Amino acid sequence: MSYEEFSKNQLLDELNNLKQKFEEIKAKGLNLNMARGKPSPEQLDLSMGMLDVITSESDCHTSLGTDCRNYGNVAGIDECKHLFGDMFGVDYESVFVGGNASLTLMFDAISCFMTKSPYEDTKPWYEVKDRKFLCPVPGYDRHFGITGYYGFEMIPIPMLETGPDMDMIEELVSKDSSIKGIWCVPKYSNPTGITYSDETVRRFASLKPAAKDFRIMWDNAYCIHDVTDTPDTLLNIVDECKKTGNEDLPILFCSTSKITFSGSGVAALSASPLNYNFLLDRYNFQTISYDKINMLRHARFFKDYDGLLKHMDKHKEILKPKFQVVIDKLTDELGDKNIANWTNPNGGYFVSVDVFPGTAKRVVALCKEAGVTLTGAGATFPNGNDPQDSNIRIAPSFPNIDELSEAMDIFCICTKLAACEKLLEK
Repeated sequence: MSYEEFSKNQLLDELNNLKQKFEEIKAKGLNLNMARGKPSPEQLDLSMGMLDVITSESDCHTSLGTDCRNYGNVAGIDECKHLFGDMFGVDYESVFVGGNASLTLMFDAISCFMTKSPYEDTKPWYEVKDRKFLCPVPGYDRHFGITGYYGFEMIPIPMLETGPDMDMIEELVSKDSSIKGIWCVPKYSNPTGITYSDETVRRFASLKPAAKDFRIMWDNAYCIHDVTDTPDTLLNIVDECKKTGNEDLPILFCSTSKITFSGSGVAALSASPLNYNFLLDRYNFQTISYDKINMLRHARFFKDYDGLLKHMDKHKEILKPKFQVVIDKLTDELGDKNIANWTNPNGGYFVSVDVFPGTAKRVVALCKEAGVTLTGAGATFPNGNDPQDSNIRIAPSFPNIDELSEAMDIFCICTKLAACEKLLEK
């Protein structure tokens, strides 16, 4: 029965029952954390063999003879460029391999456009007054943090089942040259798990921005991160942009942070020749070379793209039951209450839950009080401002199954408790 169909007395009875359960949970003194999409220890164990790939007696030279112990190769070694080229679905020569985090590459890319323009007839972004950036919501808080740091006005773009609202995007970018880009997580979006439809990708490739230096920040963080046996497929934006003559629009990013060791992986970007050389100019001054031994370690551990995909199947075996626990708990506990909606993704690292409007902050606070730490309410919107106070990101990966099950029980109780409180205010 929907809570909105309850009488006031029924709501009071339900609230009292939920408060009693809540106090019983608090008494347990739990400490469970689902705040971020961290791989579990079991997932990290999958890559321990990488530490033995290169030993003190190993040959540290690439197939082309580069000594990975020394300076040089600012754009990365060929073995790693080929691996990321297959992940992106692009020619390996368009790949730049960096350090341990794609977030760093994204920050540097924005910084580069801030201080210099790839075109002689356009200004660096720091000279553009009232500069703006488009932000699909709910979205990735760290993306918003980068453009917030550089003083962009961030314009929320609603996420639909097919991806961002393209009608809105096309209208905005065609008329306003102060809009300089858009953040995208095109496959298994953070946090909704939505994969952009073929039509959405084609419409991105066909954009006609008023700003010549408008860029699509295509963060393909979860391009091979399936958690079901019915994975989504994503159209190749590079191929589509070549068809429309817009090859300079996208800059692609990804990393092995949730494939091997978080914080000790390898990140990469891919870009058109114009964008590639523009960014490389900065990196030639910023560093002499990134960690080529780590690049070589990854290339030798996986051997090729097929080896990488087989490794991801092992991740799926660990993650699949955890995502199922989340969906089952939400369905069983909230499915008939009409106080929450959620996504059921085929991959990625998150489940997006929209709780009863006006209660997300209260739910997160209650969960914290009961011993469950979640990502802060509002984090999935620019400047932390969720106008509905509704969206909460669930990260199932880190806890074990028993901890996750208990955490989801608490989440559901807190969601119901907050909804009852809100309904009784009416």
